[in-house]
Amino acid sequence: MTQQLRRRKARIAATWSGILAGVAAAAAMTTVMAGSAVAATTLGASAAERGRYFGTAVAANKLSDSAYTTILNREFNSVTPENEMKIDATEPNQNQFNYANADRIVQHARSQGMQVRGHTLAWHSQQPGWMQNMSGTALRNAMLNHVTQVATHFRGQVVAWDVVNEAFADGSTGARRDSNLQRTGDDWIEAAFRAARAADPNAKLCYNDYNTDDWTHAKTQAVYRMVQDFKQRGVPIDCVGLQSHMNNQSPYPSNYRTTLSSFAALGVDVQITELDIEGANATWYRNVVNDCLAVARCNGITVWGIRDSDSWRASQTPLLFDNNGNKKPAYDAVLQALNNGVTPTTPPTTTPPTTPPTTPPTTPPTTPPPGTGGCTATVSLNSWTGGFVATVRVTAGASGTNGWRVTMTLPSGATITNAWNTTRSANSGTVNFTNVSYNGRIAAGQSTEFGFQGTGVGTGMTPTCTAS
Repeated sequence: MTQQLRRRKARIAATWSGILAGVAAAAAMTTVMAGSAVAATTLGASAAERGRYFGTAVAANKLSDSAYTTILNREFNSVTPENEMKIDATEPNQNQFNYANADRIVQHARSQGMQVRGHTLAWHSQQPGWMQNMSGTALRNAMLNHVTQVATHFRGQVVAWDVVNEAFADGSTGARRDSNLQRTGDDWIEAAFRAARAADPNAKLCYNDYNTDDWTHAKTQAVYRMVQDFKQRGVPIDCVGLQSHMNNQSPYPSNYRTTLSSFAALGVDVQITELDIEGANATWYRNVVNDCLAVARCNGITVWGIRDSDSWRASQTPLLFDNNGNKKPAYDAVLQALNNGVTPTTPPTTTPPTTPPTTPPTTPPTTPPPGTGGCTATVSLNSWTGGFVATVRVTAGASGTNGWRVTMTLPSGATITNAWNTTRSANSGTVNFTNVSYNGRIAAGQSTEFGFQGTGVGTGMTPTCTAS
């Protein structure tokens, strides 16, 4: 073969090599482009593609659980400390602040590229003993100092604060909740928001509450009017948090999207801050996500825990992962809803109502009619250093119930700070818990739940149940 022929073959080979390389590169690019169109496989990644976050509540003592942190790091892009930023945790003694556990959560989140929501600066519950015993001007000043000190400590690390938590009462009146903070004057919420803005000018400031999902409820309307007033007067408020703890007594409302869009129309963001749904109802979870995606200013969802065993309502199995960390059908429904997306709608053109509905939601009679039937009660605990949440399940016997009373003796030193779905006779010692208007009647073999939060240690409680 001549030298000239060898050179010609070499040039041809080089040409084909370049062509093949180009084809390979194009194929690779096609693969990358196709890959970018493939649906996200985790909650946080899918939410981020929609310009939102999908977060979870985190407990510091579980960050040493590798199964827990594996799911946390993989699935979520936002974190809310479950108890570690609350008043009793951060200021156990007046002017003596402890941020160790909260800092641990913040550092873990930031190391994983997650954002942090702060929860909560001012609340009637989970106050340390020194604050519970204060009133008037002294309490107001102590509250403002707490807001200032805590928000300053986390300045630049927290994207949003639940500045005030649960300040409105349940029921049909739309009234403020009676508390030691409320008794310092009607402007205490406004004062807390102004102090938070001064301490952390770049964080979004939120008002957070439960039982505000249904647009027709008086409590929802009362919160709406407060936010409307704050916006009109220039009080710094940037967002409203709906806790959205849903169960058979407080189901997903068909007007949930109206609630979200009506608050958004005031010029604030809306965040679903503590989502959990009894039985992990996949349809309700999907509806909540779709409703949030449909409202442009609904910018994030936080589920209140990772696995069912991490939930304050563990016996209701309300979360997206079971006790072993396996994905539940509700997880698939949420991820599919996030990946499908929903075209946001503009705020309603009609002015939302500014007064409570003239006909409040129908509730059962306050006093259940007489009846017979036995019942049993079981208690489950979610504990942390210095406090606990107890969830009590009441199950009717063969005859059903028209009312019930559960009696428990709290351990020495334990004190109840808050309760829901029940009326209690005391805050310590032997306590009788009785049904409220809507959960006294239980069909044979069926159950209802109530709960309470306490300071101290909650272990060793043995409930007894009496039915009427």
